[in-house]
Amino acid sequence: MQRREFARNALGLPLGAALPSLAYGAAINPTPLPQGGSITDVPGLKVGHYTLTERPTGCTVLICEAGATAGVDVRGSAPGTRETDLLSPIHSVQQVQAILLSGGSAFGLDAASGVVRYLEEHNLGYKIGNLGVVPIVPAAILMDLGVGNFKIRPNADAGYKACLAAGTGPVPEGNVGAGAGATIGKMFGPKFAMKSGLGTASIKIGDTGIVVGALVAVNAIGDVVHPETGKVIVGARSEDGKSFRNSMAAIMNGYRVITQDGANTTIGVVATNAPFNKTQMTKIAQMAHDGYARSINPVHTMADGDTIFSMSTGTAKVKADLSAIGAIAATVMARAVVRAAMQATSLLEFGLPAYRDYSGRS
Repeated sequence: MQRREFARNALGLPLGAALPSLAYGAAINPTPLPQGGSITDVPGLKVGHYTLTERPTGCTVLICEAGATAGVDVRGSAPGTRETDLLSPIHSVQQVQAILLSGGSAFGLDAASGVVRYLEEHNLGYKIGNLGVVPIVPAAILMDLGVGNFKIRPNADAGYKACLAAGTGPVPEGNVGAGAGATIGKMFGPKFAMKSGLGTASIKIGDTGIVVGALVAVNAIGDVVHPETGKVIVGARSEDGKSFRNSMAAIMNGYRVITQDGANTTIGVVATNAPFNKTQMTKIAQMAHDGYARSINPVHTMADGDTIFSMSTGTAKVKADLSAIGAIAATVMARAVVRAAMQATSLLEFGLPAYRDYSGRS
């Protein structure tokens, strides 16, 4: 009971508030889950989660042992990042060994130190003469400290354990890793928010041998919408808890929303085995943000730290068109965002329903 009362206080919920209306299988025609696959379908990538179930929060690591050419694009105005400057095309480091996504706000950046330790133990990193290696691990965090115990957040040990769990198989989705504490639809305050999570998707492009994948932890202030229909899939709930508000429609009608600056952020990675240089990977990261724009509304706000990394493992020995791969990356990212929202599981003790359990879903 103390845990539940703390959770409601942290989320801004009155202690006497009723839990959201839930009904398993209540929707007659539920929205189909977008095409799946995993970012690990990109040859050369391994992914591992570590989830602190006691809060919940966690981190997710993407490892490329042979090194990956990488880029980044930050569109939100409240980001929390590490080692993003070195991804600039004008800077000298050409490859990264891993990318980390983490919950825990700025505290969660500490998890990258555990990834660095793991990589050094395996002699993976930027070689410094005969002295050793310096692992290059860019990272981004999301703000999930309002869900559960503020003092529990991913640390270096969590990052190390995520590396130990990394593999090339299908990536678990939902309330795992960096998406464990993610929420969605917070324009009207946390009382009307819903549970989101982590999602992934991939596509094998014809008979080219090229694969494009995406992985994302969705913790946006806006709603998740289906990119093909524009319908809200997960988002701010109505006063009676039986439907969605449609945050953008309310904004367009002049509703004065309640925001919490820096309390959100969607962080993700797109990857391909097609070979590209740093300048080209930066462009792919930029184009991939179109996937956010198609599936999250509103997005890239002053209260979001939206960030996308891009990785090229370069294992495909073909020359690919940059614009085509960037456009595909945006499409795959949009699918991963919707999957992140639809694969999440409700946290009843925190008053957070998820899509699969919500009676108002369509």
